[in-house]
Amino acid sequence: MLNTYRDRGIIKWAAFDALSGFNPMLREMKHRLNKTKKPILSEDDFTNMNFALQEAILDEKEIAITYFEAGYSKITFGYVKKLDYNTKIITLSTTEKINAFDILSIQVI
Repeated sequence: MLNTYRDRGIIKWAAFDALSGFNPMLREMKHRLNKTKKPILSEDDFTNMNFALQEAILDEKEIAITYFEAGYSKITFGYVKKLDYNTKIITLSTTEKINAFDILSIQVI
């Protein structure tokens, strides 16, 4: 007996994507709903970040910076390449520039 069953593959799921633009809209809604407000840091947090930044600069150690951007916390790694006191921007060895007001934590690796 010859098996004549042929699976329709992705076609059988096409009905769930019948509304054009529904999936991108759903992804955008999930993205907006997961946003949070920027946490408020204490004086101890600022002091700890200052010590970690000083240690990273003096000993040329790699750091992990957690920063807040557009409603989300993000993490980046690198060495401190430049510290601009006027504009309060930290430039990392990865050429990434981070505003000091957006930083949530700094950890020496």
